[in-house]
Amino acid sequence: MDLTPYVDTIRREIALAAEAGGEEARALAVRLSATVESAARLALLEALSAAADEITRDLAPGSVDVRLRGRDPQFVVTPSPPAAGTTRHHEAPADEAPVPEAEDGAVVRVALRVPEQLKPRIDEAAGREGLSVNSWLVRVVASALDQRTRRRTATPDSGATGQRFTGWVS
Repeated sequence: MDLTPYVDTIRREIALAAEAGGEEARALAVRLSATVESAARLALLEALSAAADEITRDLAPGSVDVRLRGRDPQFVVTPSPPAAGTTRHHEAPADEAPVPEAEDGAVVRVALRVPEQLKPRIDEAAGREGLSVNSWLVRVVASALDQRTRRRTATPDSGATGQRFTGWVS
């Protein structure tokens, strides 16, 4: 979403208001335009984030996230899972862990704190897969838990080699 037209509208309104104040007011309006642009962008981003949070509350268990691409926000919508008995339009590939769904549709909120240098890598990985950060994290956690369950239930007869590798690949 390009915020430039909205910021330009604010800039034009300030210039129009300054016209009534004379030359000194017009000069002040020009000097303030750079500050107004950054403040307006920040205020618009805060409003969009608040709107996305409000929509997410109404859309749960689906969600709406706001991502910043360069200087402009981008919305990422994760739809609610389909009701029982309906089909999905998009299924996860067979080798990819599906996003788990609660049988009763209940979702809980969890605060996750990650090191600052890890956050951009998480954003990038989610973006590569076309998922919101929340959906990507749910998928990664579900996949990790499924792998642990499979390792625990593996027996020597089932082809398990006894070698264990842990970590992340991005």
